[in-house]
Amino acid sequence: MMKGLGLSKRYYEAYGREMLETKFPHIRNQVAAGLVGQGSECFGFDDGISMDHDFGPSFCIWLPRETYEEYGSQMQEAYEALPGTFMGFPARVSQEQGRGRVGVLCLEDFYQGILGRDTVPVSDGEWLALCEENLATATNGSVFEDRLGRFSAIRDGLLEYYPKKVWIRRLVQSLAKAAQAGQYNYARAMKRGERIAAELALAEFIKEIMGAVYLLNKKYAPYGKWTHRGMKELSSCSEIGEMLNLLYTVDPAQAWENVSPEDYVYHLNTNDGRILVIEAVCNIIVQELNAQGLSDLQDNFLQNHLQVILEKER
Repeated sequence: MMKGLGLSKRYYEAYGREMLETKFPHIRNQVAAGLVGQGSECFGFDDGISMDHDFGPSFCIWLPRETYEEYGSQMQEAYEALPGTFMGFPARVSQEQGRGRVGVLCLEDFYQGILGRDTVPVSDGEWLALCEENLATATNGSVFEDRLGRFSAIRDGLLEYYPKKVWIRRLVQSLAKAAQAGQYNYARAMKRGERIAAELALAEFIKEIMGAVYLLNKKYAPYGKWTHRGMKELSSCSEIGEMLNLLYTVDPAQAWENVSPEDYVYHLNTNDGRILVIEAVCNIIVQELNAQGLSDLQDNFLQNHLQVILEKER
């Protein structure tokens, strides 16, 4: 299947580059072109289902504000005059919420719209103020060319990843929430017969463990529906993605029948297959913490690693 990112690049090479060179040679060196931003195709996660909206031959042109204000409308007209169909794919039809994602864009407004700023953060506080999924959105896709280098300078600065203190802080937060939800609250909710509370704890564990895996890979996690899918592309702990699937192949109800409040105070209920998966996942995280020199403990309870991580990084 042709992915949207590949289609975009071929379309640009077939029509976009020539349009710029013949109609806008005087500002050719001001142009950055590519496909970055919102949409599954920018992450490379698009499939047959994705083609029902916001899919088709298209690309982005980013111009610095001063150039955009003078030539943006004229260049957008030229962009819209390019052939609509390409390689058998019909013209892109954007839903209302998908408008403005492709075509001629103001460079500064592009980053402002995603991050709320058009410069690379400097202080730890500025980094902490940014939403991680927005950082993933601002740095995904591909830049086909950038002669001026201004668009790529911001992109490259963001891709250098969090400063170390910010990275550690976010990692510790994810590990703490994962431990609380999966290794503590899930079992207590099941013991009480609070199945909905247990499912919420399990979902929180999954979310925070996935976040921790991305952090350990020093890669920004995409927005929710693609976080699990994106784990396949990670180099460390990617097997956790498949292990998390096992949590939904087990019905834990029987494992907690006739369990009294005094049961499993100090020992895990290993009759619940979900707990076995949770502990196996946490063990992989612990081994990765050890491998990266973040902790030297072998304790499977993630909570017990937090202070060690913080002390090692002071």
